[in-house]
Amino acid sequence: MPHDWVDVCISGSLDAGELLSRLDDPTVQGAWEDVAEIHLYWAQDHWNGERLASVRAALSETASSEHSFSVTILPVQDWNDEWARSVKPLRIGRLVIRPTWESVVVGPKDVEIVLDPKQAFGTGHHATTRMLLEQLQEEIHGEEQVVDVGTGSAILAITAVKLGAASAIGVEIDSVAVDCAREAVVLNGLKERIEILCGTLKDPAQRGSFAADLVLANLDRQTILDIAGDLVGSASESASLLVSGILVEEQDEIVDRFSGLGLACSKRCEEEGWVAMKFLRPESCDGEA
Repeated sequence: MPHDWVDVCISGSLDAGELLSRLDDPTVQGAWEDVAEIHLYWAQDHWNGERLASVRAALSETASSEHSFSVTILPVQDWNDEWARSVKPLRIGRLVIRPTWESVVVGPKDVEIVLDPKQAFGTGHHATTRMLLEQLQEEIHGEEQVVDVGTGSAILAITAVKLGAASAIGVEIDSVAVDCAREAVVLNGLKERIEILCGTLKDPAQRGSFAADLVLANLDRQTILDIAGDLVGSASESASLLVSGILVEEQDEIVDRFSGLGLACSKRCEEEGWVAMKFLRPESCDGEA
């Protein structure tokens, strides 16, 4: 029998992506922003006093102004209706991203991604994901081998392959997200070209097994700093490394970390206080600024 859901509604000026990064709770089953509110969802059997305390702690670290929040129980049917109303088709350049319950008219040059939101990150609505989706349309030229670290919903891996990459490997530590990513890969007809691995780049079965042409990492600052060496190690000599999930004030620290590993930042873009950056080995820059 389906469980009811807990809707935590937070009012105030804060960013859902940053809040979720601080919260770091894999049992969060969805999140969306509605004007000046953020809604976070848990299955009712996962909600308890410890989760409530975690939300309060994350808010104290994140919110820069007054905020309030409420906790409401949603019957399962209301949860489904909330998603159906809140998640609509999204266009980013040539990409058209839609949930299964929405239909769209796709042009001859459009690339359609079908994705039902099951986790907070990975529908393309957040700036960190959106910037990488925009960059992928410039970076993919055909037949690349792609590694997507912290793949989440696998939206970046799916997009890369649909744009022309030969194959992609998604690496994800959260087993719930791994199941969601594998479902999304099948839904988009890419089971033979995308592999989703549960674990990290440090795992023995995966260590040294990649030589990607393009490495993607949409993570948080601390995780990127911690695994920077593994990201570089999974890339071929001429590979590009695209990272996001970084706040503007954190970018210098990220640049310094990769500089120490022999990479230069050749491109950056900024949106809604977040930064995405492209790193290359200096001999691969070819005059890029």
